[in-house]
Amino acid sequence: MFKKVLIANRGEIACRIIRACRELSIKTVAVHSEIDRESMHVKLADQAICVGHASAFESYLNIPSIIAAAEISGADAIHPGYGFLAENTYFAEVCEACGLKFIGPSKESIEQMGDKISAVELMKKSGVPTIPGSNGPVSADDPKIFAMAKKIGYPVIIKAAAGGGGKGMRIVVSEETLQNAIIMAQTEAKAAFGNPDVYMEKYIEESHHIEFQVLGDKYGRTAYLPERDCSIQRRHQKLVEESPSPLMSPALRKKMGKAARSAAIAIKYVTVGTVEFILDKKGHFYFMEMNTRIQVEHPVTEMVTGIDLVKEQIKLAAGEKLSITSEKVKILGHAIECRINAEDPDTDFTPFPGKIGKLFLPGGPGIRIDSHVYSGYTIPPFYDSLIAKVIAFGSDRNESIIRMQRALREVEIEGIKNTASLHSKIMANEIFRKGGVSTDFLPKCIFER
Repeated sequence: MFKKVLIANRGEIACRIIRACRELSIKTVAVHSEIDRESMHVKLADQAICVGHASAFESYLNIPSIIAAAEISGADAIHPGYGFLAENTYFAEVCEACGLKFIGPSKESIEQMGDKISAVELMKKSGVPTIPGSNGPVSADDPKIFAMAKKIGYPVIIKAAAGGGGKGMRIVVSEETLQNAIIMAQTEAKAAFGNPDVYMEKYIEESHHIEFQVLGDKYGRTAYLPERDCSIQRRHQKLVEESPSPLMSPALRKKMGKAARSAAIAIKYVTVGTVEFILDKKGHFYFMEMNTRIQVEHPVTEMVTGIDLVKEQIKLAAGEKLSITSEKVKILGHAIECRINAEDPDTDFTPFPGKIGKLFLPGGPGIRIDSHVYSGYTIPPFYDSLIAKVIAFGSDRNESIIRMQRALREVEIEGIKNTASLHSKIMANEIFRKGGVSTDFLPKCIFER
């Protein structure tokens, strides 16, 4: 097992990793930007090292400074969390070259799944269902794109070959806007990921976003855990996640889970990752992407399985054997996660950094809070807007909804606008309460005019 782990991240995920390391008797090193000196992860870690200025490029994305911090502190492993360098092939390669264990999959696995075009091709070869598409990059000046889109069938979606989080995506409903959509997607993809390549797929209307947690060890053992439903999104970014999905039957769960495991086996996946699918209204599912890291929404899976995914990730990276088998994992109840962001939902989710005054985060039976904020803490404008995850667990879906409603009513965050009130509206919505909402739920059912 590792003796000291450096966490190359910040915020709630850094705190989550530190706590998991503490339970495994592993010392921790927090890296931080100058503006994050008073952040919670800095206070919790055994050691803290400043790696640069406020900008992420000068700190949390500053690979030389992070590697230097690991070497100075005597860390023998680096945990990247999610975002920042978590799926950066070069960073994983540098860690390996410097004798530092990257707590994640191999650089080859990251590379294979990091390019969405090659990932789809690999899934096809592995027998995993994929969405009809361009089978390669598309360009606005290629006259064949119109015939291609017509053959696929409108609406189509243009997607960035690299990255995720909704960036470099455009939905196209007719050929009149196709070229412009490709140009805009390419521009956004280059700015966000340094790679302008985009591809085209059939856009599945009234779709559902279903994902499966997968785990693998270096001895070839692979398992999948019960699904998460992540269909409630804004601008292709998740807001609410739950497990199990209200749409899932035991037969469909087994079929999709086996497909997820096939995806992991195809790239010889080691540690913890997520295979994401699109499920259509007829019950057909298609591979969307694989995230080769821990997910923001991992707590809902932890709550319904009793498995600590971060500890499993660390143990698998340390070379331990996978002790979990998919067949023996039981669904213990129902869990819902609401992401509380420092954003104003009434002004198109405008980020709202600032100083927190009075703060009260809920508790009580069935409630878990993953957060890094405290009263007097100043949310900087340079990073992700996530400030807390409220997770409600119950014996069934109805109880988890009731507990989430109770928890959201208790949330008090003075000084900044946040999304807690939006989540209360979602929990009270009759369509949501019936289960099985699609990815267009938010604009249709909450913000409809």
